[in-house]
Amino acid sequence: MIIAQISDMHIRPHGQLAYRRVDTARFLARCVAQLARMVPRPDVVLATGDLVDAGHPDEYRHLRELLAPLPMPVYLIPGNHDDRGALIREFGDHDYLPRAGRFLHYVLEQYPVRLVGLDTLVPGQGGGLMCEERLAWLAARLEEGPARPTVIFMHHAPFLTGIAHMDRLGLEGALAMGRVVERHPQVERVLCGHLHRPIQLRWHGTAVATAPSTAHQVVLDLREEAPLAFAMEPPAFLVHVWREGSGLISHTSYVGEFAGPYPFREGGKLIQ
Repeated sequence: MIIAQISDMHIRPHGQLAYRRVDTARFLARCVAQLARMVPRPDVVLATGDLVDAGHPDEYRHLRELLAPLPMPVYLIPGNHDDRGALIREFGDHDYLPRAGRFLHYVLEQYPVRLVGLDTLVPGQGGGLMCEERLAWLAARLEEGPARPTVIFMHHAPFLTGIAHMDRLGLEGALAMGRVVERHPQVERVLCGHLHRPIQLRWHGTAVATAPSTAHQVVLDLREEAPLAFAMEPPAFLVHVWREGSGLISHTSYVGEFAGPYPFREGGKLIQ
């Protein structure tokens, strides 16, 4: 099974830039085209939050247009820039999105890897939350499938990065979530967004991976007093490959046109 993970698209209404500089729609269109060209194609695309920039209905309509060329199912989870109601109204045909309850949690059972989507959104706040209600939901879902390889996907990462401003917008309740996860060794990976960088960590018996943005990246600056800033580092997405016996292997795929590929050998001989 091949899982593509895109994140932090920050789509604005038609013709508008994010932060007065970033044409996030153009970047997402390039990413979608690259995903559609992949051979073999991913079986699913997970979009791990900050789907749009301000939670406006016209942003979700624009997002829907941009995602439409994808030939595989796309599963959405909200981030702190999203609005649950506007998301559900625009993507009402996405039957996996729950219509009852306070959160947009769901489980996808139909794939070789069980996919558990977690909603960490707190309206009006940049940070996320795993409250008692969310923790109980996660624990119950993991207890239902103890023998099935499982991927949890969510927006906020449950660890500190050393990037001070992003850590102040982290996940409250991360330790309690870790205690739930460590009881369930079937969890192959926790996939997150929010940080606009590819970061990996061993965490409570599993691994956490955060995806870069399909557009702009947060500057890697580990000074405590560093200002929050972004840079136009290469956009990218993650590709997670599941194989029985080897588990989940994660790759970073950069979006764009780059020179190559060039062979290392010609006529059976290594090129010097």
